[in-house]
Amino acid sequence: MADSTYLNWPFFEDRHRILQAELDDWCRANLGQSHANPDEACKSHVAKLGKAGWLQYTGAEDGQTLDVRSLCLIRETIAQHDGLAEFAFAMQGLGMGAVTLFGTPSQKQWLARTRRGEAIAGFAITEPEAGSDAAAAKMTATRVAGGFVLDGEKTYISNGGIADIYVVFARTGEAPGAKGLSAFLVEANSPGLEVVERIDVLAPHPLALLRFTGVAVPEHALIGKPGDGFKIAMSVLDVFRSTVGAAALGFARRALDETLARVRSRKIGGAPLAELQMVQGHIADMALEIDAAALLVYRAAWTKDMGQPRITREASMAKLFATEAAQRVIDMAVQLHGGDGVRHGRTVEHLYREIRALRIYEGASDVQRIIIARAMLGT
Repeated sequence: MADSTYLNWPFFEDRHRILQAELDDWCRANLGQSHANPDEACKSHVAKLGKAGWLQYTGAEDGQTLDVRSLCLIRETIAQHDGLAEFAFAMQGLGMGAVTLFGTPSQKQWLARTRRGEAIAGFAITEPEAGSDAAAAKMTATRVAGGFVLDGEKTYISNGGIADIYVVFARTGEAPGAKGLSAFLVEANSPGLEVVERIDVLAPHPLALLRFTGVAVPEHALIGKPGDGFKIAMSVLDVFRSTVGAAALGFARRALDETLARVRSRKIGGAPLAELQMVQGHIADMALEIDAAALLVYRAAWTKDMGQPRITREASMAKLFATEAAQRVIDMAVQLHGGDGVRHGRTVEHLYREIRALRIYEGASDVQRIIIARAMLGT
């Protein structure tokens, strides 16, 4: 069993402890299916998570705010059981984050569907020539009578090819750079929206390159005001970057759990690996990395839940440290498993493939360093 003493930290209330315990039990009973077909597995996960009520946490009713501590606890807990299920949960929140924070009542009808697991969401910001630098996006949204026409490409889009609805960021040209982007709600069956390529990655997830060719959207598809797209995107990431750190934390906890079982049972020279001082040192380092990451993740989540409008520095610290620490923890888990650690199908081998992308998406590690430094320097 993974360590749960952190739930007694003052960041949490009783409702959070109850939530984590109930979700952990649910995960044990409902996750662990085959992922031979990631598309179908993701669809199944969304449906099950929605039916069980867990997706209600991915959005908020009018007048309410997102419970970031609960979001982090849910991502962490699901990640300990099933990486693809964690991805499915996370994308319902990230995909509809702009609608939760800035959407109109009519746009929030889609949010109601994604929270019930009746529709799958996608977040389309990355382009072939604009990844972490979202302000460099080139996709255009040209104003026409009654709305806009979208042209361009988006790549590495999570849920690409299976989503029912996308939040898409495109250049409307109010000003150069970041101030000239806007956000739109675009239905997946819109004429001119094409899935050009499905993208295979280390840990299979639904990813795609999307092409928009003369995709017409009505005026009411605009989220917020023209030119607010960058602000909207950063506000969404301000919330969800902390939860990426939480997902990494879940992977790391599972890796430590697997490693503890391994070193207690595996013998060398007639004694368990756990009796070797060098192994004990590695276990101590892994536990230290996990607790330090958890402190940063839940500091950021607590700060947001206490009403801080922006937590850019705190969220970047949480994402940066937790994802990098989880990589180190999982790498050591593989090492302490020996040959079994790199054997396809083993838990730690799967975790090794799952963790790598978290150091890249929603702002790569070096981008987080830049954000943190700028916050400290006041630039």
